[in-house]
Amino acid sequence: MLSYSIACFMNGRGYGRELKKQYWYVIVIYIVMQLGGAGLAYVLTSAFQLDPFKVAVYINIGAFLIAAVLFWVLLRKDLQNERMSHPLSVGKIIGYTALGMLMVWAAEIAAGLLEMSLIGGDPVSENTQAIVEISKANPLFILVPALVGPILEELVFRKILFGVFYTKMNFFFAAILSSLLFSAAHMEFVHIFVYMFMGMVLAFLYVWTKRIIVPILVHMAINTIAVVGQTFIDIDKLEEIQEKASLILFGG
Repeated sequence: MLSYSIACFMNGRGYGRELKKQYWYVIVIYIVMQLGGAGLAYVLTSAFQLDPFKVAVYINIGAFLIAAVLFWVLLRKDLQNERMSHPLSVGKIIGYTALGMLMVWAAEIAAGLLEMSLIGGDPVSENTQAIVEISKANPLFILVPALVGPILEELVFRKILFGVFYTKMNFFFAAILSSLLFSAAHMEFVHIFVYMFMGMVLAFLYVWTKRIIVPILVHMAINTIAVVGQTFIDIDKLEEIQEKASLILFGG
């Protein structure tokens, strides 16, 4: 029985899914949301002489919220079926989420070390730093990376893309391919290993629990801690905490 379960996991059996019409709609909405916001912001600032920064922030918030509503409308039946077919108690969801966070952090550390040894350069994500700077200027923007963004990304990259790939190939190829697309969407190829390792852990959590809510919550928690921590905690204090943690963990 155990060997059969492992074979199903590796080969993607029992996870049948095709790229249905509503999945195409979701992908198109996601692309339009990512690319259309900049164009709309440019039009509004040019036509009405508005503050470009404020316009960009509020358009992004609005676009993500609208996309989230449209995603729910298009995927609600799939999500309901998933919840009914694979019920999880609140306690189990919390437990899987906590374990998933530890797994993602471990994967990010491993990926960071790999990047430093192969590529070198600054381990700090420019994407994260840009989000932090925007959040400091307008804290309302935190809604995007901390809450709404992870929901949209997990539905697109794990539920739809990984789920479809997993019907055609084994877990590792499906997870790597969907994670590469996840990395490309963030336009940070210098940190491709971080996004890829994170994406593979989130894909594993999805297969393991059979509930997309788990990778969504893990993604939300990781992003919230990263963005809120860097936005509201003094950098000097954060570095002091990191130094103390290093002394405790590694000595010296």
